Amino acid sequence: MARFRVIDTGLRGARENIAFDCALLESHKAGAIPDTIRFLRFRPSALVGRHQALSREVHVAHCRAHGVETARRITGGGAIYFDQGQVGWELVFHRDSLALGGLADVARGICEAAAAGLSTLGIDARFRPRNDIEVGGRKLCGTGGFFDGDTLFYQGTVLIDTDPAAMVAALNVPQAKLARRGLDSAAARVVTLRELLGADTPGIDVVCRALLDGFVTGLGIEVEPGSVGLAEERLAARLLAEEIGTEDFVAEIDDPASAEDVLAASHTGPGGTVTAFVRLEGATHDRVREVLITGDFFVTPPRTIYDLEAALRGVAVADVGATVEQFFATAEVDLLTVRPADFRAAVEAAVASGAPGAGA
Repeated sequence: MARFRVIDTGLRGARENIAFDCALLESHKAGAIPDTIRFLRFRPSALVGRHQALSREVHVAHCRAHGVETARRITGGGAIYFDQGQVGWELVFHRDSLALGGLADVARGICEAAAAGLSTLGIDARFRPRNDIEVGGRKLCGTGGFFDGDTLFYQGTVLIDTDPAAMVAALNVPQAKLARRGLDSAAARVVTLRELLGADTPGIDVVCRALLDGFVTGLGIEVEPGSVGLAEERLAARLLAEEIGTEDFVAEIDDPASAEDVLAASHTGPGGTVTAFVRLEGATHDRVREVLITGDFFVTPPRTIYDLEAALRGVAVADVGATVEQFFATAEVDLLTVRPADFRAAVEAAVASGAPGAGA
């Protein structure tokens, strides 16, 4: 039976929390820490997924004016709003500690365990494939993660008592995403424990205990209270200063479509949206100069999208679709939400918008 250390790092800024995510991941890969469950809280923050364009997903000017910190996660998925009315949870562990298989199986196993634990609070929480926990069809928890070698990093949030208006003001939720759910607004998509339980809403400690009980029972693990090591904090501080906390990292993908020579197109499928930004080269613009792929998807290993972008450089526009297909056919890749065909459709549409006759 796997044994997990349990830590709570309290209330921190968004970039501090993500830097600690990186420190956990790197420390576990190095064998310096055991399998770990972490609870965390955020000051008001707008977080974009690893592969998202900041200005397309977040109302940056509003966030700056209202003290909402912006940050970029190390996990994929869509933009989320965080404040003190939510609690985050994370599992960092060796792939052999829980024999759950691929990323989709991991998501199901962990989310079903978390949902069972939350249901003890008096709600009917259920896992909704591929990575949500819902009550009555509305999202109470969003989750996601990835493998990095033999280490799995998986995280989620629980909406306890947050202001939907603040969320809507901070985030730019695409209409296509709402349309997939048949919703008119982002606020209608989510639900909080406060809305469900009213005066009986439990405190954060009770919510964390319910989640732990769910993980213990559902995943067949043992847990023991632990403490954060000095080495972890020092590594997190260094990563914050050198990478995660910098504007260059947060705005690494910002507004790719602003340049005049960039072609862009999006493809929205059942699992999410993929957007491709393409520059062409050659006398007749018949070859790909560079590609940037963004979206609210989850993919593992983490560098998959960078490898795909590299594979498309220099490819004839007529061959981009086949190149995408070949990449996913030969690479060791695990996709949680979108599929290879979604990437192909987005890239082909972007290329075709500036190169007549492109596509396969």
